Amino acid sequence: MSHENETKITSEPKEDRGSLDLAFLIEKHKEEIWDYKQKESEWIKTENLLNGSKKIIDELSAKLVQQVRIISDLNYQITKLKKELADKNK
Repeated sequence: MSHENETKITSEPKEDRGSLDLAFLIEKHKEEIWDYKQKESEWIKTENLLNGSKKIIDELSAKLVQQVRIISDLNYQITKLKKELADKNK
Protein backbone atom coordinates (compact mmCIF):
# COMPACT_ATOMS: atom_id res chain seq x y z
CA MET A 1 0.00 0.00 0.00
CA SER A 2 1.34 3.36 -1.03
CA HIS A 3 0.84 6.66 0.77
CA GLU A 4 0.92 8.61 -2.46
CA ASN A 5 -2.75 8.15 -3.21
CA GLU A 6 -3.97 9.21 0.21
CA THR A 7 -5.74 12.50 0.50
CA LYS A 8 -4.20 15.05 2.73
CA ILE A 9 -6.61 17.43 4.48
CA THR A 10 -5.25 20.90 4.98
CA SER A 11 -6.79 23.88 6.65
CA GLU A 12 -7.00 26.33 3.80
CA PRO A 13 -8.95 29.60 4.04
CA LYS A 14 -12.49 29.31 2.81
CA GLU A 15 -13.39 30.76 -0.50
CA ASP A 16 -14.86 34.22 -0.44
CA ARG A 17 -18.41 33.80 -1.61
CA GLY A 18 -18.77 37.48 -2.33
CA SER A 19 -21.90 39.17 -1.14
CA LEU A 20 -23.27 35.90 0.23
CA ASP A 21 -20.42 35.50 2.73
CA LEU A 22 -21.86 35.94 6.24
CA ALA A 23 -18.76 37.65 7.62
CA PHE A 24 -18.86 40.08 4.71
CA LEU A 25 -22.54 40.84 5.31
CA ILE A 26 -21.98 41.35 9.03
CA GLU A 27 -19.12 43.75 8.37
CA LYS A 28 -21.19 45.70 5.83
CA HIS A 29 -24.08 45.98 8.29
CA LYS A 30 -21.71 47.18 11.01
CA GLU A 31 -20.44 49.88 8.63
CA GLU A 32 -24.01 50.90 7.76
CA ILE A 33 -24.96 51.07 11.45
CA TRP A 34 -21.91 53.25 12.15
CA ASP A 35 -22.85 55.55 9.26
CA TYR A 36 -26.42 55.86 10.55
CA LYS A 37 -25.18 56.59 14.07
CA GLN A 38 -22.95 59.34 12.67
CA LYS A 39 -25.87 60.82 10.73
CA GLU A 40 -28.12 60.63 13.80
CA SER A 41 -25.46 62.38 15.84
CA GLU A 42 -25.31 65.19 13.26
CA TRP A 43 -29.12 65.45 13.24
CA ILE A 44 -29.23 65.70 17.03
CA LYS A 45 -26.49 68.32 16.97
CA THR A 46 -28.36 70.32 14.33
CA GLU A 47 -31.66 69.99 16.22
CA ASN A 48 -30.03 71.22 19.45
CA LEU A 49 -28.54 74.17 17.58
CA LEU A 50 -31.94 74.96 16.05
CA ASN A 51 -33.71 74.78 19.42
CA GLY A 52 -31.05 77.00 20.99
CA SER A 53 -31.40 79.51 18.18
CA LYS A 54 -35.20 79.52 18.54
CA LYS A 55 -34.86 80.18 22.26
CA ILE A 56 -32.48 83.10 21.65
CA ILE A 57 -34.82 84.56 19.01
CA ASP A 58 -37.79 84.29 21.39
CA GLU A 59 -35.86 86.01 24.18
CA LEU A 60 -34.64 88.78 21.87
CA SER A 61 -38.13 89.28 20.48
CA ALA A 62 -39.55 89.64 23.99
CA LYS A 63 -36.82 92.15 24.90
CA LEU A 64 -37.48 94.09 21.69
CA VAL A 65 -41.20 94.35 22.48
CA GLN A 66 -40.33 95.47 26.01
CA GLN A 67 -37.95 98.13 24.64
CA VAL A 68 -40.58 99.40 22.21
CA ARG A 69 -43.02 99.79 25.13
CA ILE A 70 -40.42 101.66 27.18
CA ILE A 71 -39.65 103.98 24.26
CA SER A 72 -43.35 104.62 23.74
CA ASP A 73 -43.79 105.46 27.43
CA LEU A 74 -40.77 107.76 27.37
CA ASN A 75 -42.06 109.56 24.27
CA TYR A 76 -45.41 110.04 26.00
CA GLN A 77 -43.66 111.47 29.07
CA ILE A 78 -41.54 113.78 26.90
CA THR A 79 -44.66 115.07 25.15
CA LYS A 80 -46.39 115.54 28.49
CA LEU A 81 -43.39 117.42 29.96
CA LYS A 82 -43.12 119.62 26.86
CA LYS A 83 -46.79 120.51 27.21
CA GLU A 84 -46.34 121.32 30.93
CA LEU A 85 -43.27 123.44 30.14
CA ALA A 86 -45.15 125.29 27.42
CA ASP A 87 -48.05 125.94 29.84
CA LYS A 88 -45.66 127.34 32.48
CA ASN A 89 -43.94 129.63 29.96
CA LYS A 90 -47.25 131.24 28.96
